[in-house]
Amino acid sequence: MTGTNRIGWFFTAAAVAGLLGYTVAGEDEYTQHLLMWSALNAVLAVGLRFMLLVGETNIATGAFYGLGAYAAAVISTKWNLPFPLALLAGGVLALGIGAVFGAITLRTKGPYFMLISFAFTEVVRLIYTRIEWLGGNSGMIGIFPPVVLDPWMPALTILLCGALILLMYLCEASNLGRIFKAIENNDAIVETVGIDVMHIKLLCLVIAAFALGVAGATHAFVYNVISPGDFSYLVPVFALAYVKIGGDNHVAGSILGAVLLTVLGQALQGAGALQHILFGGAIIASMLILPGGIWGGVGRLFSWARGGRS
Repeated sequence: MTGTNRIGWFFTAAAVAGLLGYTVAGEDEYTQHLLMWSALNAVLAVGLRFMLLVGETNIATGAFYGLGAYAAAVISTKWNLPFPLALLAGGVLALGIGAVFGAITLRTKGPYFMLISFAFTEVVRLIYTRIEWLGGNSGMIGIFPPVVLDPWMPALTILLCGALILLMYLCEASNLGRIFKAIENNDAIVETVGIDVMHIKLLCLVIAAFALGVAGATHAFVYNVISPGDFSYLVPVFALAYVKIGGDNHVAGSILGAVLLTVLGQALQGAGALQHILFGGAIIASMLILPGGIWGGVGRLFSWARGGRS
């Protein structure tokens, strides 16, 4: 499949998903929200996977997502600025904080970077609880989109999330993405050809941070209420589960994992204490049966089918 065809496929998929969201608007509120939750979780998964392209597990995904949500909440409820500006502010704030965070921490790598990013997510969450202007532990309420957009929010959310995923996918499919993969394989060799690995990793981080910030801002308008607990380390932990279960070899695997686990999580609501056991059991079973993720298993199935026909 050519690059043009891939881009067309993503635009078509996003358009169909957006149309589905709009079709159910006003008919089934639960389905509307399930579609929006799935779309937002897909951005989380793809954003975390984006840093995996350079070989780093970025638990700060949760912090960037939360920064976007709080930026949108402040812009909307305290400053009464327009909805598009709130979305943009979420992305810009996450990008700016991400640039500072990355410039300081990306000199480390592997488990050290992962632990630092984990600590950063929790520190940011604790900061929210200490700032009464941001609602403290109670969070912020009344984060509503413009009334004229309310019936369109399912379609708008899904289309916006599709655009963010497309942005990261286009970067991955470009020459920049090839440099990312080269760094993952052996960053020392990449440095020998004159490429500044540190700056490329930082670029990778800020692209993901911007996408996550915009998604976090959208989250605020979808849920209307946010609190510090919404942006703990569990956000990137679940995102990592989406990536690994769906398959990290292709962006479609991350999307598939996010959608399936979001639906499964909602189906298990009301199972009480068994919910986490059943959810964890599903994750373990998937990893054991399909070590390459669901998308990898689908690929092997198609390869087997083609081999059987030849």
